[in-house]
Parts: sequence; structure tokens; C-alpha cells
Amino acid sequence: MGEYGVAPGQRVAIIWDGSSPVEALKHLVDKIQALVGADNRVSVENVNQLSQSAHRESSFDVILSGMVPGSTAQHSAEVLAEIARILKPGGRVLLKELVVTESGNNSTIKTAAKLPTALTLSGLVEVKELQKEALTPEEAQSVQEHLGYQGDDLLIVQIEGRKPNFEVGSSSQLKLSFAKKPGPSGKPSVDPATAKLWTLSASDMNDEEMDLLDSDELLDSDDLKKPDPSSLRAPSCKEMGKKKACKNCTCGLAEELEQEKKSLQPKSACGNCYLGDAFRCASCPYLGMPAFKPGEKILLKENQLHDA
Repeated sequence: MGEYGVAPGQRVAIIWDGSSPVEALKHLVDKIQALVGADNRVSVENVNQLSQSAHRESSFDVILSGMVPGSTAQHSAEVLAEIARILKPGGRVLLKELVVTESGNNSTIKTAAKLPTALTLSGLVEVKELQKEALTPEEAQSVQEHLGYQGDDLLIVQIEGRKPNFEVGSSSQLKLSFAKKPGPSGKPSVDPATAKLWTLSASDMNDEEMDLLDSDELLDSDDLKKPDPSSLRAPSCKEMGKKKACKNCTCGLAEELEQEKKSLQPKSACGNCYLGDAFRCASCPYLGMPAFKPGEKILLKENQLHDA
């Protein structure tokens, strides 16, 4: 296998960007063309136009990206995903990219630790760093011109990865055997010592050596007394000094309040309620009822109390 891991007869794609010198790009293409043979097996693509290319899935054996000397190509997640798409199963990608030594506020340049993670998330496997080197003065000048980065903490990392030996969405039939294993007929044998441990016979219970407790002796006289119903009410029943039954009340307060509500009768404000409708106010709760004697107990229906 020749330089860049390229062998004769393989299909190779070279990805370049706007910072790649033309002469250096042409020299790399000629070198790869000589390695694979003169059958027009080398494709050249711009990194910004790669997603619009007409390449089919699994088209290339090797993809070289950012390998042109002087290139400042940055590989986004979309670019890495497209590289993985057009790479053949088991194919190899080799790329170079500028990285920063420490994480900063620059969001366009990855750190040296995040670059292998980006390749892995794109679907590549066996990702490993091959080389890490400092920038030459010419490369540093190119970074300032094309990326606008002024820091001096940049490195060039060469890294490679491979596409798994299967295509996305591929399937394979599993050979499973569900044949039952031959076993002895009947119930499984039990260890006699284990069976004896969990067996309790009448002879194991000697009344002279065992103390049995009478359940009635566990209760004292206070436990047998009937509790006072008022003591069973929850403290929240008299919260804020106002009696109010809890939801799903079980202490009897709800029934007590309901009985008080039924027995509660309104008092006459004018004193003429017993005389009849001719002497009653428009909002009188006795309106529509016959006259009655003063002091006579009149029971009003619940809907009349609500209307009042």
C-alpha cells in the first residue's frame, strides 16, 4: 500500500477548501492519480459543496480531506456525516484539521479532544490520532487571513477513521436454536439436607421448651376502652378556629356540620315574615309560604336557603 494508505485500483476522493494553494492541490491529485492508476479514479470536491455532490452512497475506498499543504479546512458535523455516507464499508478517511490546545470562546475551531469525538459521532470507527504538529509561519498567516483567528495556541492534527464493515440500514439473519435440552424425566432431585432444613414436623415442637404467647395478654385495659370520638378528629378539622371538615372526613365532623346546616334557620330582619307575602321583603326566604304564628318553627328547603 502506497502513501496515504492508497492502493492501486481504489477510488479516492480529495476534499479541499478555499485556503488550499492551487499548485499544492494539483501536485497532490497527480500523486494520488499515479498511485491508483490512470483510470480516472480520483475525484476532487470542495468542502463547502460536498453535500451538493452527486456521489452515491459507498462510492470511495479512501477519502483525503484537508491534506493539501496550507489548508485550513474545518470539518463540520454535516461534512463528516457526508464523508461517512459516500465512504465504502471498511473504507478509510484521512484528514487534517486545525485545533486549539484549550477550549475557548472560539466556536469554529475544535479542541484536540473534540475532533476524535466528532468523527465517532459521524459514524466512523477505529478513530485514532496519527500526528500533531505546530504551524509554520506561512500556515499561521493563512489562518489569520481565512479564519480570522489571532491566537498562538493552534496545532495541526492528522487523524484517521474507518467506516464499519456494513452499510447503514443493513440487516443480517441470526441463526438461533430453540431446541430443548434433554433432561431427566420427572421432578428434579432435591438434596435431602436442604429438604430437612425447610421441613417442620410435630416432633420438632416441644411444648416444654417453647414459650407461646397468648394474644389476649398483649392488650391492656386501656387498649380495650372505646375511644372518645372527639379524640379521633384530625387537628386540621379546627384549623383557624373555624370548623371545617376535611376531604373524605372519617371523624364524623362532616355529618355534624351537615346536621347543623339543616337545623339552622334564618332570623327575620323586619319581624313581618309570619304575616304572609303581602308583608314580606323581596328577598325574604319565607316568600311563597303561607302565614304562620310567631315563634312557630318553619323548616325551609335547602334550595330556598341558597336562593336567599
